[in-house]
Amino acid sequence: PVELTAREFDLLAYLARHPRQVFSRAQLLKSVWRSEPGWQGEATVTEHVHRLRNKIEADPGRPRRLRTVRGVGYQLEP
Repeated sequence: PVELTAREFDLLAYLARHPRQVFSRAQLLKSVWRSEPGWQGEATVTEHVHRLRNKIEADPGRPRRLRTVRGVGYQLEP
C-alpha cells in the first residue's frame, strides 16, 4: 500500500484513465486542479509529479511509469 494525498491520488487516477497519453502542465492544472496557469503556477504540477514518483517508482531518478516527455509534459506508462 502507498499513502497518497488527495491531490496525488487525483493526479494518478487522471493519468491512469488516459494511459500513454501525454499531458502538459497546463492541461493537468485545468483537468486535475480545476485551475488555470494564471491562477496557480505550473510548478505545482511538477512538485506533485516529483512527490508521486518518490512514492510509486522503484527508482524515482529513472522513472518507468510516470514519465516526462521532454518539452511536452507527463504520461503514465502502465
